Amino acid sequence: MDIILLLKAALFGIVEGVTECIPVSSTGHLILVQNWLGFTGSKIVDAFLIFIQLGAILAVVWLYREKLFSVALTWHRDKTARQLIFNLILGTLPAVVIGLPTEKWIEAHFFKPLPVVLALIAGGVAILMVERWRKKSTVDSVDAISLRTALMIGIFQVLSILFPGVSRSGATIMGGMAVGLSRVAATEFSFFLAIPAMFGASILKLAGILNIITMADIPFFFVGFLVSFIVALLVIKGLLAFVSHKSFAVFAWYRIAFGVFLLVLYRMGAAGF
Repeated sequence: MDIILLLKAALFGIVEGVTECIPVSSTGHLILVQNWLGFTGSKIVDAFLIFIQLGAILAVVWLYREKLFSVALTWHRDKTARQLIFNLILGTLPAVVIGLPTEKWIEAHFFKPLPVVLALIAGGVAILMVERWRKKSTVDSVDAISLRTALMIGIFQVLSILFPGVSRSGATIMGGMAVGLSRVAATEFSFFLAIPAMFGASILKLAGILNIITMADIPFFFVGFLVSFIVALLVIKGLLAFVSHKSFAVFAWYRIAFGVFLLVLYRMGAAGF
């Protein structure tokens, strides 16, 4: 296996692991890196990107394994466990209803650098607005989220499906905060909501392309998956510690500054746009 290809796999794993769970858009950053490296246009690339996303989501599963096992074992007798399951179903439903029929059209029209850049900037402005004008939080725990609130957060999640670059975690976290969740509760529910949303989407996508992966591709896939998993573990832990006493404004300003920088490159006709 070409060492340069393995380094590219590691780079993509780092980008995915860092950006998947923070509100800066992993899809947006991956699209930009793909275009810059010329790493586009084949089914093997699509399969690889799905694998590294699974690595990041597996990190969420690993960190919350005790709670997930508890829910799986006690849902039939524990009202709180059942509530979380129902919340995840309701929170995922809008993405399924709207995302599946529109997926191919959105990929054809919006999975390009310029729409992503504009979504990065718009998402940064939205974060600043939520942080400035949100109501005082009334829900401080994932276990206290109502069915209605979970559905509303699920509707916010749809924005990330319709507009690559918005950020799934950004849409769900900001949506949660807008409807009364604390920063930590909104962040943790976003993590939980990623499990059915991204595992489901990944399985559907992989079903039709797994047969194209050869033995020669395995080192490339393994490096990207492993790096994504390890980096995501570190980022998730750091993010929870950060939001327990800081706002998301730093991510908003990063999005805006990065987006403006990319717009300048676009206007200059830089490669990758």
